[in-house]
Amino acid sequence: MDNLAVLFEPFSFTFMQQAFAIVLLVAVPTSILSCFLVLKGWSLMGDAISHSVLPGVILAYILGIPLAIGAFAAGMVCAIATGFISENSRLKEDTVMGVVFSSMFGVGLVMMTKIDSNVHLDHILFGDVLGISWRDVVESGIITLLVVAFMLIKGKDLLVFVFDRQHAKVIGLPVTALHYGLLAMLSLTIVGALKAVGMILVIAMLIAPGAIAHLLTTKFQSMVMVSVAISLCCSFLGVYLSFFIDSAPAPTIIMLMSTTFIGVFVFTSYRAKLTSRKLLVTAH
Repeated sequence: MDNLAVLFEPFSFTFMQQAFAIVLLVAVPTSILSCFLVLKGWSLMGDAISHSVLPGVILAYILGIPLAIGAFAAGMVCAIATGFISENSRLKEDTVMGVVFSSMFGVGLVMMTKIDSNVHLDHILFGDVLGISWRDVVESGIITLLVVAFMLIKGKDLLVFVFDRQHAKVIGLPVTALHYGLLAMLSLTIVGALKAVGMILVIAMLIAPGAIAHLLTTKFQSMVMVSVAISLCCSFLGVYLSFFIDSAPAPTIIMLMSTTFIGVFVFTSYRAKLTSRKLLVTAH
């Protein structure tokens, strides 16, 4: 009976309940977007936007407005600037992303050192999932609803856009609106995850679930379901295990995702080799 009580102990604390709630809410939109980013080859875009929100957070603090507004605005500035420079220069998009996000991140770091504030750099970079409030949980919940609703309404159009932009344009889809709509959802999701896992660790949540699911399935709908399931499981177990091993929840979540990716990669590689051998044996 005592052992059972110990297993359920994390759920008896309010700060742990809040942590479970927010990581599960963050896990849903990040895992859905992860599938689009992996298929589109936009993993670096998630990295770029997540790093670029720092100056927006600092400016929001100076102006006395919600940090989420500043973070979202900075993320969209990064996305729009990347698109504009890519379309009006010979530089490739990944090069432009690297320049834009590193510049904005550098500006943010300089602002952080020059401004005396109670905004802790570690919390912005790595999150503070054990120091959030129910208000933060509600904000993340609203963002999750917005992103999921957008994906449900525009999911099919986004899928065509991701696989073949030219075909999407020919059949009359608003490719520019879809492009910036997807980037807006990405920025919103990063804002929602900022307090939970921070701007650096959110990158893993935006890439790992989709990458793992892509190894396991070839159908997009199955990929999304597998991605969401993996993200939810790793997020829940990461917070749960962190309570007992006395570690930070966010890095523990990422560690579980990384371990899952390695395990799935080894499994799928071994399965592919076995299939090849069976085909060779059958052919002979």
